[in-house]
Amino acid sequence: MTNTGMFFRMLFSAVFRRRSRAMMAVVASLVGAATLFCLAMICIAVPQQMNEEMRAYGANLIVTPTSSTASADKAGIDEAMVEHTTEMVAAKGSEKHATYRYENVRVNAAPYVMAGVDAKQVKNLNHHWVVDGSWPSDGKVLIGRDIADAIGLKVGSRITIGYRASDNASSSSSTSAEDANTDSTGASSSQSQSQQSSGQPTQDGRVSSDIMDTSGTEFRVAGIVDTGGSEDSIIYATASDVNKLTGVTRGVDVIEYSAGASDLDALVQSINDMTSMHVKAQQVTKITASDTRIITMLQTLFWIVSLVVLVLTLVGVGTTISSIVSQRRNEIGLRKALGASSSAIGIEFYVESAMYGLIGGLLGTAIGYGLAQWLCVAVFERSIGFNWWLGVASVLLAALVAVVASIPPVHRATRIDPAVVLREE
Repeated sequence: MTNTGMFFRMLFSAVFRRRSRAMMAVVASLVGAATLFCLAMICIAVPQQMNEEMRAYGANLIVTPTSSTASADKAGIDEAMVEHTTEMVAAKGSEKHATYRYENVRVNAAPYVMAGVDAKQVKNLNHHWVVDGSWPSDGKVLIGRDIADAIGLKVGSRITIGYRASDNASSSSSTSAEDANTDSTGASSSQSQSQQSSGQPTQDGRVSSDIMDTSGTEFRVAGIVDTGGSEDSIIYATASDVNKLTGVTRGVDVIEYSAGASDLDALVQSINDMTSMHVKAQQVTKITASDTRIITMLQTLFWIVSLVVLVLTLVGVGTTISSIVSQRRNEIGLRKALGASSSAIGIEFYVESAMYGLIGGLLGTAIGYGLAQWLCVAVFERSIGFNWWLGVASVLLAALVAVVASIPPVHRATRIDPAVVLREE
């Protein structure tokens, strides 16, 4: 029999004779590998899943016209520019977007903001909107809860909306960065702009009679939106209905994006650097800050728990190997007396420890993936794929941890004095 054959025969014989101890070492490696792999899979998957989930709660990026463009007869952002900006956002990752054209209107002589939208885009972007009824369509509008309560409207009611060019003459279609940073959409800024519009004619210090005119275009209330935010004070209609009401077809005032870009700051900078585009981009900090904070907390928790698990695995495997060395003390002394070198004995123990780590790592990685899959399905209702590179790293790490944990007991084993052991016999 060759030396290699004898080596493995002695190794497997030692493992078989001490099956209970070997099983403890494998279990220690298994628990450590399963926990670490599960945490690593979640740490990789959760930020991606969180990004997708957070995107369902509105935009994290808005694009508005520059001040020079906004002041040019409220030209807004034309369709070609919307497509170009959307292509830039999509090039950095997944994206969903919705466009808004804001106009100041009057209902029963009271001023309100009306937004011309694509209902499908807005619905796809804002999953958190609670809509009682249906979304706007031709001849039908979606009104905010605040307006419905103020006027006493219900789904199916009729509402007469009047448009005055003078009400919109001095309103700027651009959205300020301060307003954008305090809300999840550009609605609050446009609403505040409409309320601040000047252009209301007066006569002898009183509002002129034409302001009190309640004539206009009649719409049916398709639904009532309730978000708890500024959207509750806005009337939403299709873009075509807004064009008919105003008699003017123009660009949009705000583009909201739910961007999946990994570096949102770089995306904002790249859009703003394109001076020829005549638009400016800015993050909606209410969404991005929450997203970043939650992900950072999860990753910090991952590292803390991983460190604790790693230490416990080292202690568990090290204690088991130390027990095995103690049981084989007489055998080690006899082998050294017969001429076995300390390095040969050390290599045997290291290989044995690595074998425990590999077996435990393989089983633990499989169990860890199952746990990670179950957690993601339970929390996010989505499955995750197996990361083979991470799986290989998990198995190798389990073997490495087992070897490192065995260094102290193996070092003691190689220093056993055969004369002392044989004298005790």
